[in-house]
Amino acid sequence: MPGTNTLAAEVTHISRHGFWLLLGDEELLVPFSEFPWFRQATIDQLCTVEWPTADHLYWPQLDVDLSVESIRHPERFPLVSAVSANPSLQGDAPQAARP
Repeated sequence: MPGTNTLAAEVTHISRHGFWLLLGDEELLVPFSEFPWFRQATIDQLCTVEWPTADHLYWPQLDVDLSVESIRHPERFPLVSAVSANPSLQGDAPQAARP
């Protein structure tokens, strides 16, 4: 019979630069510059986070999965995407000039 999940993650602070995530006795900064898909999320979307295993976090309302290690060491996990970003969703992205 499977055990009960006892891991709890909590968002403790949100600023314009990112948010802080408490995992047990460790608090980690999740900067929007390194994790841009969180930039336009609502407070409810950010705070609804699951921690199913020691190295796996999941935001169900955003359908975002992250390794805890990618937050601790984002330089080891470069962002690579074959899909172009939607500039209208990027809060600080330069806007194209309109004719």
